[in-house]
Amino acid sequence: MNKYLEGKIALVTGATRGLGKGIAVGLGEAGATVYITGRTLESNDGSGSLRETESAVRAAGGICIPIPVDHSSDEQVRLLFERIQDEQGKLDVLVNNVYSGVQALTDAYGKPFWECEPNFWDACNNVGLRSHYVASVFAARMMTQYQQGLICTISSWGGLSYIFGVPYTVGKAACDRLAADMAIELKPQNITSLSIWPGIVGTEHITRLAAQMKENEAADQQSAVFKEGYNWETPLLTGRVIAALTADPTLMRRTGKVQIVAELAQYYGLVDQNGDRPVSLRSLRFLIPFAIPALRKYSWLVPNLNIPWSLLLLITASSPKV
Repeated sequence: MNKYLEGKIALVTGATRGLGKGIAVGLGEAGATVYITGRTLESNDGSGSLRETESAVRAAGGICIPIPVDHSSDEQVRLLFERIQDEQGKLDVLVNNVYSGVQALTDAYGKPFWECEPNFWDACNNVGLRSHYVASVFAARMMTQYQQGLICTISSWGGLSYIFGVPYTVGKAACDRLAADMAIELKPQNITSLSIWPGIVGTEHITRLAAQMKENEAADQQSAVFKEGYNWETPLLTGRVIAALTADPTLMRRTGKVQIVAELAQYYGLVDQNGDRPVSLRSLRFLIPFAIPALRKYSWLVPNLNIPWSLLLLITASSPKV
């Protein structure tokens, strides 16, 4: 691929596996030097590690520097940015991706919030929402020195409508607001802040949830999407989209806004790892076959038109929460 990000320095937090790993590969294949963080440097059990991500980035032709970091420790995060400053002198891109709530969400699946312990909230939003804020503080201090930079906060459609549980959806809505409000203060410094919404990404977590749902014969229509892998994305697509955003000379016009990965992939002419281009979850091509499963084999016949935000908000507000 064209190394159009050569010379750019990026940091992807929480990159031992899943979405973070795919983002690191996407930035690396575009030529960026990618720092990655996570708690596991090496692993022999196949659960993911920084070394495995480093190998994947290098296989894609990129440069990768793994640094073990526990993002629940503000001091470790401070030292991370101090090291990047010492080694590179700048930071062009921060991707706030680290998230520690996967196991808690899996354990709590199907339970209402009051049947979970109060620390379910912390499991979802400490190394997640709070850690995104902390990393953004240190990144902004570096980026303002050079009056340029991009901060991407990974959020989800859970910021719009209920999914996975109360702490998850509230945390994602807060991530969107974090990105929007940081954008207001960062815009005079020529630094862009975005909230990024991938679609249904086939990470290890989603794959496990799909397996759980297959065992539930009474699974609802929403669950069927996970069970069948309908319109899934791979983590690499988000990485390629963030790489394209980084190189966009008109990027500032997007600052403070939610950016949907599938829609950006269409705009920039990008494809996923398998050569496909999944559609946005607000596209008629997704929504109509989602509502009428028999049409999924013929989804390509449905126009790829996105429902306006105002109508989408009205629909989600009136929909029953499952």
